[in-house]
Amino acid sequence: MKDFRRLKVWQKAHQFALAVYKTTKDFPREELYGLTSQIRRSSMSIPTNIAEGTGRFTDKDFARFLQISMGSASEAEYQLLLARDLGFISNEKYAPLQAQVEEIKKMLASFLRTLRS
Repeated sequence: MKDFRRLKVWQKAHQFALAVYKTTKDFPREELYGLTSQIRRSSMSIPTNIAEGTGRFTDKDFARFLQISMGSASEAEYQLLLARDLGFISNEKYAPLQAQVEEIKKMLASFLRTLRS
């Protein structure tokens, strides 16, 4: 059994989810059940699926959960862009979050390549 907490990609994804939660607390109240909920869900889904994948017995199963994490990262990436374009977050808050999610996606892609070889 693997310990997900030891995986660098999980650590980065967890930090990203925490940052998204902190950032979205300032979103408009009327977005609580809209974009706020969606972006929190997608950002939380990244480390959640990595953690779930470590509990699987085969690399093939683990890779499937990493792919789901990749999809959630892409979803969060778009939702951040939307939030910025709607004026919910400034460019100064958007840029580091965008950089984080981009790094996570690169790490996931590399991890997937390693698992598949």
